[in-house]
Amino acid sequence: MLGGLALLGTGAVSKPAAAAAASYFDGAAVDNGVTFRSTDFAKIDRRWHRQVVKYFSSEPIGTVVVDTRHHFLYLIMENKTAIRYGVGVGREGFKWFGRATIDAKSLWPRWTPPPEMRKRHPELPEFVAGGSPKNPLGPRAMYLHRDGVDTGYRFHGTLEPWSIGKDASSGCIRMFNEDAIDLYQRCPIGTAVQVLPHIADQAEGATQVSETTPVE
Repeated sequence: MLGGLALLGTGAVSKPAAAAAASYFDGAAVDNGVTFRSTDFAKIDRRWHRQVVKYFSSEPIGTVVVDTRHHFLYLIMENKTAIRYGVGVGREGFKWFGRATIDAKSLWPRWTPPPEMRKRHPELPEFVAGGSPKNPLGPRAMYLHRDGVDTGYRFHGTLEPWSIGKDASSGCIRMFNEDAIDLYQRCPIGTAVQVLPHIADQAEGATQVSETTPVE
């Protein structure tokens, strides 16, 4: 989840680093009354762009499957297809796997760092308001529960689009802000989630992309 800590402490970021970070954004967009920086997808490797791919899985349509090894999130569709999103996943020591459900969703969520995170990073604020340009959750959060208990993990946006495709978070699944908005509207409460480390190796054809169709 630890998205955007480098940007939260903007005073410690050098001018070259800030310029490099700013280059990943292009213009602004408005969502539910909140203005946010648009991702410059021309700067992003096409493998991480949202697209429809052929996908073979025994999971039911509507299930979300996260391939943490290859940094993809799949929303299973009909006709052996899926919408594939590039994601950032937990770095070493913060990885997790298993089944969960999306039991809560939040539009422009407030971010409250958990106590263990504030212990590691005492400079963090008690909370960051929803819609704040420093909020690491971005425009959407989908909260993952198991057996009715909050796991502490989420699907959410990010302040760091360059971290997509990398092991970078404290366990949460990061998405481009535009992709978090897209997934949010496609996944109702109760959506089943499976997080596996090597799903792309286990599901034949899962990452074999041919004539992929970008999703608008």
